[in-house]
Amino acid sequence: MWQPQLNDRVRLIHDVPELCLHRGDVGVVKSVWFAPESAYEVEFEQAQSDFRVRKVLQAQQVELEPRTTQHQN
Repeated sequence: MWQPQLNDRVRLIHDVPELCLHRGDVGVVKSVWFAPESAYEVEFEQAQSDFRVRKVLQAQQVELEPRTTQHQN
């Protein structure tokens, strides 16, 4: 199974109501921890605002978004 890495996009599997994050929200991995178990600090943009929220999430709380091919200029 592919594990998220720095700057990967991940999708929430469960709501995080205390931060107004909802299942299906997509964020970007900003840091990765491996001890005592895998965890990811993920940054989410808040809908209809300029604010961003960061949350440390366990591996079972997110799923990796498929990578898209980026065109180089």
